[in-house]
Amino acid sequence: MLNNADFSKRLQKVIEYYSESASSFAEKIGVQRSSISHILSGRNKPSLEFVLKVLSSFPEVELYWLMNGKGEFPKIESQNRQEPIAPVSKKDDQNLFTDSKNENPVEPKNSDLLKNLNHKSSNGKIIERIVIFYSDGSFSNFENS
Repeated sequence: MLNNADFSKRLQKVIEYYSESASSFAEKIGVQRSSISHILSGRNKPSLEFVLKVLSSFPEVELYWLMNGKGEFPKIESQNRQEPIAPVSKKDDQNLFTDSKNENPVEPKNSDLLKNLNHKSSNGKIIERIVIFYSDGSFSNFENS
């Protein structure tokens, strides 16, 4: 579950890092000033759309850090991460999350996901991280270490 107070502290840190006012930050991410005010005060929780706008406008902000406080800010980009990500074919996607006996979708197990993190794609790239978003707003993050 998202802790509003902690999220607002991290959002404030982002705003200060970029030397923005709440108004200019709101303008840059394309939301109303009141949205920032309500989130910073703890009155409202951030929507998924809000979080995605922050991430797309400020690439140094890492999702996992912003949501949970784990990880680092600003995000340190490695050179190989700047290459475009190769699309996953429907067949590859089905292989990760289907039961090979009857081709029905199954809930992925942590061990299955972690095993697949070391899978090399057809172009030789290794999966670095898998993030799964659930319908209740929570998510799971699996990183290759």
